[in-house]
Amino acid sequence: MIRDSAASAGSSEEILEPGLLICDPHHHIWDFPGFRYLVPDFLADVGPGDGVGGHRIESTIFVQCGAFYRQAGPEHFKPVGETETIARFAEENAARHGNVIDACAAIVGHADLRRGAAVDEVLEALNEAGRGRLRGIRHGAGWDASEVTATTPAPDGWLYRDPAYRQGFGRLAAHGLSFDAWQYHSQLSDLVDLANAFPDTKIMLDHCGGPLGIGVYAGHREEVYAVWRKAIKALGRCPNVWVKLGGLGMAMCGFDMPQDPGSAQIVHLWRPYIEPCLEAFGVERSMFESNFPADRDTCTYRAIWNAHKRFAAGASAKEKAKLFRDNARAFYRLD
Repeated sequence: MIRDSAASAGSSEEILEPGLLICDPHHHIWDFPGFRYLVPDFLADVGPGDGVGGHRIESTIFVQCGAFYRQAGPEHFKPVGETETIARFAEENAARHGNVIDACAAIVGHADLRRGAAVDEVLEALNEAGRGRLRGIRHGAGWDASEVTATTPAPDGWLYRDPAYRQGFGRLAAHGLSFDAWQYHSQLSDLVDLANAFPDTKIMLDHCGGPLGIGVYAGHREEVYAVWRKAIKALGRCPNVWVKLGGLGMAMCGFDMPQDPGSAQIVHLWRPYIEPCLEAFGVERSMFESNFPADRDTCTYRAIWNAHKRFAAGASAKEKAKLFRDNARAFYRLD
């Protein structure tokens, strides 16, 4: 069950390293039937951002989630509605709150890359709709032959292999856009091939690569882990690929999360995935994320960032700055 904002914001866990500045590089805003999560709801989960009532969240990155699509017009232009709505929300937040928390400072939108070269007109429309905030595109490829249904599978199977998709993908660099990759662990070898085929396109691997732990994968964590870790090492050797550390609180990962876990419990469960990602990508191409409100099913915002701070306990001040703020701002060009 999704917690309400008051419960999420009311966690009793003390903020660790309250002065550490954070750019949250991955969260969503949406309005779906039965679950409305707008900017004020997100900010309620974040807290005051003062390092006492909440972590020092300085800025955030919105990542597409299929919300606010246009209801009329050509199908391929409907996702433009999401970007233009989030840009408006960001401007309204800036007008209300000034520089306290720069929510949705950058936007990762959606375009159907299967349109090939014809996707150019959509990318141009997205850029205009973003009002200077558009930084990248995410066209999720999550699909599994076992009919895993924790998230909506792509009906196209192995999307990263599709020639039309690749042609559209090849247009991103020309528009100065990065790509957020979202798929399951069983598809990571295709992402390695995609990254090598387009070395000039910067790719962000979301949620540690999507290790599955439900359906036919339940009870087979060791087998899944071996496939996942081999692919993570290969992706780490691709200089154009970066990684977001987090997103493991989703049901599809199959962790047996206790009710409202503390940060120490999160670290215990996630360490086997966070640390290999850090080893493969290094401090220079890694960043911590919240993945809210998706991870809100199992963790509070406060506990997630405390867990990340525990993961980084042995890092230097300069390394922490990269992992929590500077890398995200660099990748999404906030500076």
